[in-house]
Amino acid sequence: MKRKDFKASKGYKYFVCFISGLLWGALAGSLGISILVSHKIDEFHEKIAYLEHTIQDKNEKLDKLEKSINNASIVLKDVFVILEFNDLSDEQADLIDNIEIEKAIKEKYASSLGKEVKNLDADILVQVIDKRILRFDEAEYQLTVKKLVLSDVLKLWVGVSLLEVTS
Repeated sequence: MKRKDFKASKGYKYFVCFISGLLWGALAGSLGISILVSHKIDEFHEKIAYLEHTIQDKNEKLDKLEKSINNASIVLKDVFVILEFNDLSDEQADLIDNIEIEKAIKEKYASSLGKEVKNLDADILVQVIDKRILRFDEAEYQLTVKKLVLSDVLKLWVGVSLLEVTS
């Protein structure tokens, strides 16, 4: 009898080991899946927050445009600057200075954005930057407005001349 009890207890031990292995495996599997799913949910949450922010910005722009349409007037929406360098080689016309010049010009016209085009005076818009001198780290540039087109987008053709190079 002792031998049968030993076999029965050995089979029982295997059965308990098998069941505990199944339980531990199910626990580890569910833990792994929950980690992966929670990571994906976090990514989707961030994407949803970004898209909600984008929708909010677009709705604000749409509301402003609808108000301007209701007024039956054209509103200045953007400033587009075309730089024409006078007597400058490609080495002298530095890309960083191009960006800085364009940025400075757009800052001058930032207060005009959103205003009705019929209330803007083209002569005053030209005088804002015409004959203006911009100083950067190593150079001074003089701006001359060559052409201006005023619609819902203000387009400026600006001549840029190098005045002085300081070392």
